[in-house]
Amino acid sequence: MEEELISKKELLELTQISYGQLYRWKRKNLIPEEWFIRKSTYTGQETFFPKEKIIDRIEKIKNMKGDISLDNLADMLSPNLMEIVMESQDLMKQNIVSKTTLDFYTAKKGETRKLDFETILFLYILDKMFDEGKINFDEGNMILNILEEYYPKFKAKSCELIFLRKLGISSCCLVSNVADIYFENSTKIIAKMKLTDLIEELKIKIV
Repeated sequence: MEEELISKKELLELTQISYGQLYRWKRKNLIPEEWFIRKSTYTGQETFFPKEKIIDRIEKIKNMKGDISLDNLADMLSPNLMEIVMESQDLMKQNIVSKTTLDFYTAKKGETRKLDFETILFLYILDKMFDEGKINFDEGNMILNILEEYYPKFKAKSCELIFLRKLGISSCCLVSNVADIYFENSTKIIAKMKLTDLIEELKIKIV
């Protein structure tokens, strides 16, 4: 399903912020560059945003900017992902990853108290898929293996995880720059997840 967009004019009216604030926050890296989407309309080129993400981010900035500086807020919203390490117990407390998924990971990898951001991202993906009933534990193993082995090859590039099933047999892949992709009719795409979107979700939850 395509992400719902909101025009810049509608966004400014809805959130009651000014044009200047919006672009100041962009310069401060409070709002990701890739969220400014230029599209052709009957009046010419206009800027649109992913509606749910931008409204959530602006509300967060408005709520927090009175307490801390914009620079500190930018650090919080755009942290150096490589420096993020969290205790497994904190992942549960902040409802980022469930106990079920952590137990699954522990059974496979052994007890690990501190987890880096990449591992948290993998667990976050698995947790979503377990919670939505899209995969079983065997399939979770398969997905974790492909993420651990191949996700590092996509660093600095966006990629999507595609999980599919045909006649009860499941498979998955990581792909970049997906435009159109087609499978034979008997293959069902169970999940298609853009990892850059999930990273943005995670950053907000971790903040």
